[in-house]
This record gives sequence, C-alpha cells and structure tokens, in this order.
Amino acid sequence: MLVLAFLIGCVAGLRTMTAPAAVSWAAHLGWLPLDGTGLAFLGASVTPWLLTVAAIAELVADQLPNTPSRKVPVQFGARIVSGAVCGAAFGIVGGSVLVGLIAGVAGAVAGTLVGYELRSRLARAFGRDLPAALLEDAVAIGGAIWIVAWV
Repeated sequence: MLVLAFLIGCVAGLRTMTAPAAVSWAAHLGWLPLDGTGLAFLGASVTPWLLTVAAIAELVADQLPNTPSRKVPVQFGARIVSGAVCGAAFGIVGGSVLVGLIAGVAGAVAGTLVGYELRSRLARAFGRDLPAALLEDAVAIGGAIWIVAWV
C-alpha cells in the first residue's frame, strides 16, 4: 500500500483532481474500504461524480494559456493536499494512515516537479505544449485507474 500511496500522490502532482476522483470511485465501488473512517465521504454516492466533474474541469483549464504554473504556491499546495488525502486513503487500507499520508505527499511533490520538467521538455521537443499536455493527461488518468485497480 505504501507504493500505491506514493504513486497516487504522483498522479496528484500531475493532475490535482484526477487522483481524488479515482480514489473516490474506488471507495464508492468498494475496492478501497473506507467506511467508518474519516475518509468515508470519498465513497459517498455523490462524491465520485463531483470529483470527476472537477477533474474534467481541471483537464480543460490546464489547456488555457492563463493557467498558472503547477509550481506556484497555491497550485503546488493543492497538489500536496490532494496527494496527502489520497495517500491517507491507501494508508487506511494498509494499516497506517500517517505513513500513507506521508507517502502521498512525497509522491505529490515528486509528481509535481518531475511532471513539470518532463512536460517542459516534451513541449520543446514537439514545438508546442498541447501534445505534451495531452500525453500528461493520459498518463495521469491511465495511472490513476491502474493504481486503484491494484487495491
């Protein structure tokens, strides 16, 4: 679970809302048993839908030219909080909320910084940002699905 907590944190570093949307769906579908915990709200019937809408909105907003860098404090902080919550959910299942939370935060930091660098390099290689952004979207979505499927 520690590795999964770190990896879902990495997804949060790439796309802030994709990770909690995936974790919420996993909880709602019973793959990630969070009932009776402080994160049980993630499995509520409306939560995965709301987080999915937020994730889709983020995917669209990321393509806009005015979107701030993921490394500015507010954006970076949101990714860390997202990684912490998602990592904690995996930590609950693994028996240590704190360890999962820390792994999620570490993953979010790594995902934010490495994702920024890789996307910047890909955008330069492609000659524009859109293909790099879409590839990053695919990695975040595919990665999140793969991670929650391992629970």
